[in-house]
Amino acid sequence: MYTFDSRVRYSEVGTDGNMTLIALLDYFQDCSTFHSEDIGLGTDYLRELNQVWMLSAWQICVKRYPHLCENIVIGTAPYAFKGFVGYRNFEMRTREGEVLSYANSIWSLMDLEKMTPVGPSERMLTGYVLEEKYPMEYAPRKIHVPADGEGVESFLVKEHHLDTNNHVNNGQYVRMAMEYLPKEFLVRQLRVEYKSQAILGDRIHPAVAVDREKSLYTISLNREDGRPYSIVELSGV
Repeated sequence: MYTFDSRVRYSEVGTDGNMTLIALLDYFQDCSTFHSEDIGLGTDYLRELNQVWMLSAWQICVKRYPHLCENIVIGTAPYAFKGFVGYRNFEMRTREGEVLSYANSIWSLMDLEKMTPVGPSERMLTGYVLEEKYPMEYAPRKIHVPADGEGVESFLVKEHHLDTNNHVNNGQYVRMAMEYLPKEFLVRQLRVEYKSQAILGDRIHPAVAVDREKSLYTISLNREDGRPYSIVELSGV
């Protein structure tokens, strides 16, 4: 497993002094970026091919959010390629070995000019050394959207939402969805299904469904016609 060490920064914690879910997600995304860059398969290589890995789905499980100044180790390992789809696990633990969080992610390799899927190159297949699948309970990629979701006020995509591909960053969809959680809600599992890319000036129409018995919030971040850009499921159990 590829790993890097870090320490929880003040800018990464919430009012309780613990790392936020958004900061945790950013660590996992950064870890996959560092891994690709360090083996020569990063942004420059993809730019030469006019390709990009697009995130299709997240499942992040949190056992404990680390404290301010706690030393942590973040790791990632790819475990499968199937056609144009790549699968990657993540883990965050303390320096002493306590597992704090773990995740599964699903990625699609896309040709940017044609916006069609493309299989990984031989260099990618050689460079990304596959490891054993992480021992966790894997949720389905697709997220059920309850029919009773309540529409809330829409908003425009702005520049601070965008990444280097000029699309809304993966983590920004989660940040948007978390605006509809109660302040005291502690997320134990995050699932995200990415359906299409929102760009600058698009208007997002959220629909929020709540299952209080299951401590479950499902937020569909939709186009004007009701088709989702992204579906975010946040569980407190």
